[in-house]
Amino acid sequence: MTETDVRLTPSRDEDVKPARSGGAVLVASGILLSRITGLIRQRVFSHYFGLRTDAADAFTAALRIPNFLQNLFGEGALSGSFIPVYAALVARGERREADRVAGAVASVLALIVSILVLVGVFATPLLIDLIAPGFHGAKRELTIAIVRVLFPASGVLAISAWCLGILNSHHKFLLSYASGVMWNVAMIGTLIVFGAGTALPRLAVMLAWGSVAGSLLQVLVQLPVVLRVAPDLRLAFDTTSEHVRSIGRNFLPILISRGVNQVSAYIDQVIASLLSTGAVTGLQNAATLYTLPVSLFGMSVSAAELPAMSGIASEDPAAIEAIRQRLNAGLRRIAFFVVPSAMAFLALGDVVVGALFQTGRFDHADSIYVWRILAGSSVGLLASTLGRLYASTYYAFRDTRTPLRYAAIRVGLTTVLGYVFAIPLPRLLGIAPEWGAAGLTASAGLAGWVEMLLLRATLNTRIGKTGLALTYTAQLWGSAIGGAAVAWGIKLALPPLHPIVTAVAVLGPYGVVFLMMTLALRIPEASAALSRFTRLR
Repeated sequence: MTETDVRLTPSRDEDVKPARSGGAVLVASGILLSRITGLIRQRVFSHYFGLRTDAADAFTAALRIPNFLQNLFGEGALSGSFIPVYAALVARGERREADRVAGAVASVLALIVSILVLVGVFATPLLIDLIAPGFHGAKRELTIAIVRVLFPASGVLAISAWCLGILNSHHKFLLSYASGVMWNVAMIGTLIVFGAGTALPRLAVMLAWGSVAGSLLQVLVQLPVVLRVAPDLRLAFDTTSEHVRSIGRNFLPILISRGVNQVSAYIDQVIASLLSTGAVTGLQNAATLYTLPVSLFGMSVSAAELPAMSGIASEDPAAIEAIRQRLNAGLRRIAFFVVPSAMAFLALGDVVVGALFQTGRFDHADSIYVWRILAGSSVGLLASTLGRLYASTYYAFRDTRTPLRYAAIRVGLTTVLGYVFAIPLPRLLGIAPEWGAAGLTASAGLAGWVEMLLLRATLNTRIGKTGLALTYTAQLWGSAIGGAAVAWGIKLALPPLHPIVTAVAVLGPYGVVFLMMTLALRIPEASAALSRFTRLR
């Protein structure tokens, strides 16, 4: 079977319908719960660690290294290779075979991850030199100690990604994406219990152990439901099944593709480690915010659509048209929420950052610094989010190599542009070196646009025209600009207030104006969002 030679027909239409309407909402709800606790975790972290401290940079850099495994196996290789095969078996009613495949995948995954974790623990000093060459002395030693604690946690989280694949294929979206709450809660609890009376270097190591505990809890809350929806699940090293082999064939290209994506984040961190203290943590704070709309709207739609598209994917013209329509509808839903998010980060980022992180050691100057980085990320926020759904469409057709090629191009651009924007350009313009961190996010955004446009162009030659209508895009940006203008005026008129009070007074009107303008323009997504909010009330 070739990558695009797929002949799959679901046994019942009901098997794929839930992802269209309720699946994305459930994914978004689960992600929202996880992200809210993540924001609380980052706020508590900022309170005790601040922004411009060695301990903050050390923990942030250390967290990124083992998280490579989680991101690589979770969102990428495992989802893109395992879910299309497993979901197709479930859709055809072959539940026993699906469970057998899942058990074989779990066994192989556990072995691979265990080896990687063991190697990672021993090779930590070399890894630090690769991803944070600007760290020296006590800062470097602290980073090494934290990484060695965190590596086993990342291995456990890779198993959590396997649970997610099974639950998503059975349309159990909420639990799989809300399970991250447990990881955040464990770390928040660690900081609250030990934060006040523990010195920063030691607190960083204790927080790493809190991360390990949270990882275990994240898996344990999913396992009972996994065993219920997959009652015939058995662990076995079965590599004779054609389905398992298909997963293995698709796994490596997606693994490389996601690895290429992860390289981009590591390159940013390497460059940031060469900048002033606080750049690494500032990037992480900004990432916590700009990945929120990516996860809530891009990941939620993509995760819900992947098993649904996989269940109907074939070369039949009717199936291709159905996928094209699903893709276009998903792109519109994503853009409706991401465009105002990007505008808020660009125009009102100081208000957003202040409300979420300005406490304790994290002061107003730190909020302005993170705003610069956040504004840079707004350049490519829409492209990065739309690109997730395009990549999922390729995965549904078992095409893993096309996203890999374009991801490699993006990383190449990010590397070159990131260095230029972060170091030589600020010197050339005569501005402070700390602006280099904003240059990193802006350059990544430009590269993200190139990748998304390439994905779209190639897919359009296969399934027909896809993408956002120019009129629709202009209406969204116009509404966002109108809302930002009103909010900016309110911000200038306000006296000094608590950052949270300021955020309510500024961001509330911004959202209301955007919604009213889009309703006036008769944008269907605005009416749908308002109806959903009304039902929730």
